[in-house]
Amino acid sequence: MSDIKNAKIFHKINQIVDTKMTDWVQRWQDGKIGWHRDVVNSRLVEFIDCLKLQAGDSVFVPLCGKSQDMVYLLEQGFKVVGVEISQLAIEQFFEENQLRYSLKEVNSFSVYQAKNITLYCGDYFALKASDLKPISGAYDRASLIALPIDLRENYARHLYSIIPSGCRVLLLTLNYPQSQMSGPPYALSESEVVSLFSKGFECQQLQCFNDIKNEPKFQRSDVDFIEKATYCLQKEK
Repeated sequence: MSDIKNAKIFHKINQIVDTKMTDWVQRWQDGKIGWHRDVVNSRLVEFIDCLKLQAGDSVFVPLCGKSQDMVYLLEQGFKVVGVEISQLAIEQFFEENQLRYSLKEVNSFSVYQAKNITLYCGDYFALKASDLKPISGAYDRASLIALPIDLRENYARHLYSIIPSGCRVLLLTLNYPQSQMSGPPYALSESEVVSLFSKGFECQQLQCFNDIKNEPKFQRSDVDFIEKATYCLQKEK
């Protein structure tokens, strides 16, 4: 592929990323954060053992928002490294959980640190492997499904490039008739997950079930079903 064609592709990707991230920041500012939950995700609790973590290990949480799942990870004796584009989300996380933090600038990131937790405020796609060198596992509750199809392949490719070999990823997804409701969160089928992570990852589906009865937002949109799936990915050694 020519350098000119490559440059055009990367320019298009950057435009999509900038638009998406601007929208993400605006949603936080407007309080339109319907994806946020004030309770720990039950699937994290049920399947965390698939990460095969030891006490003191670090877990990477992409597009972390102010998720209470990070508090749960800390309570289990793990360290957390997260990335989030919204400064408001990060500061609310520390304030709401009464955690005192320090702040420094590292490259293109503002880095917030408290005991056993480091949150990078900035673009996920700007993270480098050196930023995540100590991690032993990763947890994606709502990152991949927050991204439109244009960015998913790049998300998966970048994840592969920044996590260490052998690292396991706990991935939670949703699948529903996209024609019946627009995202985010966006629908993601098993075949799409397998395709996205076919290069460089081992992929195992751990669970999949229809949970429409517990999703009033989807019920109001007359969605036929909403499948919640859990996967364990492992970067090949």
